[in-house]
Amino acid sequence: MAAKKAASPVLKAAARKAASTATAPKKSPPAPARSTGQNTAKSLAKVAVGKKVPAFSSPATGGVTWKSSEAAGKNLVIYFYPRDNTSGCTKEGEAFRDSYAAFKKANTVILGVSTDTVASHEKFKAKFQFPFELLADEDQSLCTLFDVIKEKSMYGRKFIGVERSTFLIDADGVLRNEWRKVKVPGHAEAVLAAVKALPKSS
Repeated sequence: MAAKKAASPVLKAAARKAASTATAPKKSPPAPARSTGQNTAKSLAKVAVGKKVPAFSSPATGGVTWKSSEAAGKNLVIYFYPRDNTSGCTKEGEAFRDSYAAFKKANTVILGVSTDTVASHEKFKAKFQFPFELLADEDQSLCTLFDVIKEKSMYGRKFIGVERSTFLIDADGVLRNEWRKVKVPGHAEAVLAAVKALPKSS
């Protein structure tokens, strides 16, 4: 009986050690998270030529929330640009402005999009008399949907920003053309030509 009692503390210590060893892997932290969930959603939410574009909405100039349903039955040209009141973005907006009547005649709505605020857009629109609305994509949800947030380089410095891009959606809501890494000269004319080449909606 005495021998049995003397062995008890040893057995208990061994049991505690074994239990600690067995549970250690469970307490080990998991591998670093590959995604916060937000990034996963962004990587999955991408438009594709030949497919319908998901419904979207965004705060816009004029104090409204613009909804994609407003373009139902019309073609939609949505162009993404880096920033209000910069040289290239101003010239691009002016080119679409100057061709606006021709786009309208071709049953086409034009929208400009950047991550600037509505207040900034209002000033930009008024200054250059853009006849179309500008969407304020401050949370980058539209930029993510259209996959225009890219690594860019300027004067040898790399940064993340909006890649100048344009998308043509037909009257049935299907993405028909996309232009990425856009060069402004002649771009609005090329987009108008693509609009005119679309088959008539049934």
